[in-house]
Amino acid sequence: MEESLQNRIAVVLVRARNPLNIGAVARAMSNFGFADLRVVNDYDVPFQDARSAIDAAPVLNTARQFGSVAEAVADCTLVYGTTALGERRLLHPVDMLRDAQTHVRDAVTTGGRAAVLFGSEKTGLSADEMSHCHRLLTIPMNTSGVSMNLGQAAAVCLYELIRESATPQRPLPPEAMPANAEEIARMEAVLGEVLEESGYAHRYPANMREVTHRRMVRRMTLDRGDVDAWIGVLRQVLWKLRKE
Repeated sequence: MEESLQNRIAVVLVRARNPLNIGAVARAMSNFGFADLRVVNDYDVPFQDARSAIDAAPVLNTARQFGSVAEAVADCTLVYGTTALGERRLLHPVDMLRDAQTHVRDAVTTGGRAAVLFGSEKTGLSADEMSHCHRLLTIPMNTSGVSMNLGQAAAVCLYELIRESATPQRPLPPEAMPANAEEIARMEAVLGEVLEESGYAHRYPANMREVTHRRMVRRMTLDRGDVDAWIGVLRQVLWKLRKE
C-alpha cells in the first residue's frame, strides 16, 4: 500500500516547554492524520502531562525526543521552518503557507520526507535552528496580530498541507456521475431533432455547425441526471412541435 502523505511529514517542536502546547499540537496532528512528532529539547519532555489533551495520546505515545535539530531532521529531504516575520532579518526564502504546501507535496510525492519546525513559544526558531531549514513558511495574518500560539499554528499548517487530499472521497450516486461521451451524444441527437423540427436549422444555418453544439454542450459539464432531464425536456418539446 502506498504510504500516505501525512506519514512522510514530520512535525518538529524545538524547545517547546509547555505540556499543554505540546498536547495541542499532538491533538491537531491526530485530527489531520499525522503521527510523526519529534521534539528537540535538552531535558526530558513532559509527554505524560501533555496526554491530557483530547485525542493526543496516540501521537504522544510514539513521539520521539532528540538532542538537536540536526538529529531530528536527519532523514528529511525538505525542512521548513515557521516564522511570524515581523522586523526580523531573514536570509532564507520565505513562502506563504499555501506556496509551501506545493513544495512539501512535491518533496514527499517523489519519495522524500519533509519536516515542519515550530520554535519556542516565546522566541520562535533561533538563527542556528533556522540554518537547518531549506525554506521558511509564514501564515498570513492580520497585521495587528503578532503570532499564533503553538497549537493554532500547527493546526493551520497541517490542514493546509493536506487540504487538497482532505476532501472525503465518497462514491457518487449513479445519477450524479459525470455524463460520458455516449450519453452526451444522445442528448445532442435529440437537440438536433428539435432544432430541425422547429425550423431553427433552416432559419439560422450558420448556428447549426455540429462542432458549435458539441462545444456548447460540453461546457455545461453535465452529469447523468442532467442529461436524462434535458433529454426528457427536449423530447417533450419535440412531441409538441410534431403534434402541431
